[in-house]
Amino acid sequence: MLLQKLGLAFSTYAPLIDESPQPGENPARLVMRLSLRKAQAAGDKFPDALIIGSDQVACINDIVLGKPGDRKHAIEQLQTASGRRVIFYTGLTLLNTANGNNQTLCEPFIVCFRRLQRDQIERYLDAEQPYNCAGSFKSEGLGISLFERLQGDDPNALIGLPLIRLVAMLNTEGIRIP
Repeated sequence: MLLQKLGLAFSTYAPLIDESPQPGENPARLVMRLSLRKAQAAGDKFPDALIIGSDQVACINDIVLGKPGDRKHAIEQLQTASGRRVIFYTGLTLLNTANGNNQTLCEPFIVCFRRLQRDQIERYLDAEQPYNCAGSFKSEGLGISLFERLQGDDPNALIGLPLIRLVAMLNTEGIRIP
């Protein structure tokens, strides 16, 4: 959906890589390493291509929340986030498999949650079931109702792909948008 905004032709590929953090690895380093590793794994399948790798984690005080997987864990995550500031770190890599060049960065985005009541959380989860989303919400949908304010350079980063930075990376590789 996000890449379609840019009018680019693309294929998708989801490489299976170990996403476990390394000992002592902070969230920003983790998402940068994983976005690069995903791009490299895809690059093995697509020679002579520009490969976009991305990864995201949600953190409260540098504690990674991860994807909840089910309703119980989503309730726990949203209760923990209630009234707090959650930082989303999105790692982005653009890998040129033709020449080996890569550009990798981390784009932070801050979400300040409203104070949430249990019934609000449950109604939200009933509506969207965001169990495969870091932080247990979809900001592009009803999840926006959970927030007090957002802080960041690119709202697309919160959805998982910082398009402003990606356009600059593509420009470096000679791709002009628009």
